[in-house]
Amino acid sequence: MKKLTFTVAGITLVMLTAQASAGKIDDIKARGTLIVGTKADYKPFGFRDPSGAIVGIEPDLAADLAKQLGVKLEFVPVVAANRMEFLKQGKIDLLIATMSDKPERRKVVEAVDPPYYSDSVNVLASNRAKITSWEDLKDKPVCATIGSFYNKSVAEKYGAKIVGLDGSDKPLVALKQGNCVGYLYDQTFIQGKLLDKQWSADYSMPLKGIMETPWIMAVAPGNDDLRDFVSKATIEWMKKGTIVELEQKWGITPTDYSKRMHDKYKNQS
Repeated sequence: MKKLTFTVAGITLVMLTAQASAGKIDDIKARGTLIVGTKADYKPFGFRDPSGAIVGIEPDLAADLAKQLGVKLEFVPVVAANRMEFLKQGKIDLLIATMSDKPERRKVVEAVDPPYYSDSVNVLASNRAKITSWEDLKDKPVCATIGSFYNKSVAEKYGAKIVGLDGSDKPLVALKQGNCVGYLYDQTFIQGKLLDKQWSADYSMPLKGIMETPWIMAVAPGNDDLRDFVSKATIEWMKKGTIVELEQKWGITPTDYSKRMHDKYKNQS
């Protein structure tokens, strides 16, 4: 029994040690691959092209990091409900997945500073619903992605009846089926959808964005070397205006935050 106990304890220790070291730069280089959790349903930040490959603003940023490390790049699709768990479990080295910066999230994962992006909350609304103010959402069904921090706030402040669904595809399908008057989500995602004629014909973004919130990349707790490496890369992106260029490349209007951060860092040596 004692021998079995020591064996189990030894296995547990090895597992914990492996998890604690997951994603460290030396391990990534030894493996030859950087594993990044990103969205696959969030155009233009992370989505699948016709070939099935994950592309977008965040995959482009991940590709730059892999290039700097001299390794290959592997994507693991994540959604709001599982992205932090995947990081904690060691399934991914780095999370770049439209994650808003919240104190409770920083208690679970290691945030990379400065935040690489910032966005507002808005609604992709059916034109038939005639939504002209946030107050018009009162007592109306509004589709939303499970795990989005702003769902509760919008329900409490404006009286919207939140219909929570996984990912972003399911809420969009529900919206098209008439199960809700709009889709509560990030403003840049909605901008991306409205570039598509199949959405711009019957849907719009009639409201002013609210609750501007920075987005963070994250690594597993204790993974300081990867965190510091990504932090330096982020500052270099801001200095060069890389994120502004990627916004333009993928068809959305650069945010005030992206432009502010470029202005802040561009003259620093």
